[in-house]
Amino acid sequence: MDKTMKTPPVVSADAWGAAWQEMLAHEKALTRARDALAARRRRMPWMAVDKAYAFEGPQGKVTLLDLFEGRRQLILYRAFFEPGVFGWPEHACRGCSMVADQVPHLSHLNARDTTLAYISRAPQADISRIKGRMGWDMPWYTIVDNFDHDFGVGEWHGHNVFVRDGDKIFRTYLINSRGDEAIGTIWSYLDMTPLGRQETWEDSPEGYPQTPPYKWWNWNDNYEAETTLNQTWVEVSDAGEANFRK
Repeated sequence: MDKTMKTPPVVSADAWGAAWQEMLAHEKALTRARDALAARRRRMPWMAVDKAYAFEGPQGKVTLLDLFEGRRQLILYRAFFEPGVFGWPEHACRGCSMVADQVPHLSHLNARDTTLAYISRAPQADISRIKGRMGWDMPWYTIVDNFDHDFGVGEWHGHNVFVRDGDKIFRTYLINSRGDEAIGTIWSYLDMTPLGRQETWEDSPEGYPQTPPYKWWNWNDNYEAETTLNQTWVEVSDAGEANFRK
């Protein structure tokens, strides 16, 4: 270790435990504040999206509504992969690539009626190539109009969030800049959406869809096969939660 570093003191196990408990109080306060912030996001006003936006996908032209893939919520990340961006054409932007490396298994988001997709200005052939090279499997579309500029991600990365009511689409949130650093878990994605994690403990407006926590969790290859709650898992998760609450 560099001897010029001013490191913290070395203490006994009891002293370390006391310091950890003190830190834990701050961490729990941060968790409660984060939950409160997500609750405020769920109460953000909605902005109607009236313009007909188009994208190019692997099978040709698609609309913004198509990007939902039939689900109720859509998270769109504007990644910089196109001519003029550092790394082109072998790589996407290094920062956007790190964000892409953090994407979790999409089945868990899909189980909460949420689709995550990426958009860039690169042609589909280049997008397919870079996805294969980097091991990314999220849906990724080509921007062909002014969508990125209209939604604040023309010059900088960011996650835009949308919800649909039938064929009507509404913008509900935007996270960009350093806010993107914390994105990369199922929970961080769901916490930016208008419906949230959709669990009963959340502070959500009246009538929002909610189910008990833990019960909907599943293996990523088992959601389609198991369309009803597994009662054994319900019992296991109930016991675990009861022990956790002691």
